[in-house]
Amino acid sequence: MSEKNRKEEPYRGFEQGPIRPPSEAYSLLIRVTRNCPWNRCAFCPVYKGTSFSLRPPEHVKKDIDAVYRHVEAIRQRADGDGRIDRADVQDLSAKVGADDHAPFQAALGWFAGGLKSVFLQDANSLIIKPGDLVDILKHLKSRFPWIERITSYARSHTIARISDDDMAAIADAGLNRIHIGMESGSDKVLKMIKKGSDKATQVKAGQKVKMAGIELSEYVMPGLGGRPLSREHALETADALNRIDPEFIRLRTLAIPNSIPLYKEYMEGRFEKCTDREMAQEILLFIESLEGIRSSIKSDHILNLIQEVEGNLPEDKPKIIGALRTFLDMEPEQQCLYQVGRRLGYFSRLSDMESPRRVERAEKTCRDLGITPENADQVIDELMKRFI
Repeated sequence: MSEKNRKEEPYRGFEQGPIRPPSEAYSLLIRVTRNCPWNRCAFCPVYKGTSFSLRPPEHVKKDIDAVYRHVEAIRQRADGDGRIDRADVQDLSAKVGADDHAPFQAALGWFAGGLKSVFLQDANSLIIKPGDLVDILKHLKSRFPWIERITSYARSHTIARISDDDMAAIADAGLNRIHIGMESGSDKVLKMIKKGSDKATQVKAGQKVKMAGIELSEYVMPGLGGRPLSREHALETADALNRIDPEFIRLRTLAIPNSIPLYKEYMEGRFEKCTDREMAQEILLFIESLEGIRSSIKSDHILNLIQEVEGNLPEDKPKIIGALRTFLDMEPEQQCLYQVGRRLGYFSRLSDMESPRRVERAEKTCRDLGITPENADQVIDELMKRFI
């Protein structure tokens, strides 16, 4: 969308995009851009079939103002402990017009979540002009001066092109955490999955965010290199992160639903997917190769097999490695039970294997569905598609 057309775009009311990071579950979602400007990643099902556009900053500020009005009305009805009666909520809701329902619901949800954090949508909010982003951030802070965290997704390719002065201005205006989908530090893997970035750019962008004093959350996707590139994927990704030292490293295990471009490669045999055991071996090599950094490892997604791959480096590294080796040292039958139990929600952690009741449920499921160590990964591939 051209600058001229963007300015002429009529305001169509409050908007929110389709996704946000799990760590932003209680955040107010403010849509700055629509969809993804790259939208070619072979592993990603989001935004396919959509077009990217920038929202005029004045429209974003109107959204913020709409939420502000409802937040103020809700806070006026709340008691000294910050609670509001159901009757008051119903009364406020009854007074909201049809066109104002979406910002009211956003305000109500944010109030319930504590009014502490805001997430700027969609996939790459930092692609807008730095001055426009600073203007939006300042307006947001003027309306909600108590906000503790303002966060956004961003692409490495975009951040690498922003000047250090502009990054500093964005940080000063209030953006204090950025989520980047690194996925891999291997140039071969990044090219294969059409990430539109390379290792050098990933490192440059990460270092630029850190230099601006903004918290950095880097996403890594175990299994993304498939069997042939598994080792390189682990080692090169660890090396990139060692150079960046982000505050957070978040793991998102690869799944291949039918809706992603990689699915065709997989079905035609051109992508060899790792088994759960092979991915555990890959993650072990990755964790062992992280050196000299103080990142917090997060395994906050149902796609991840071993929840205990979580902790602060370097002090929790032995514990994380121990959890991975516990799984890898299991007999095939026990690994199969844990895989099935974890994917179906019977197990949250490896220690749940000590519960006879939970194990019995997993055993029954395996018997009923004919799941064995030989076919477990194939069955689990189908189960994992439900969580994408």
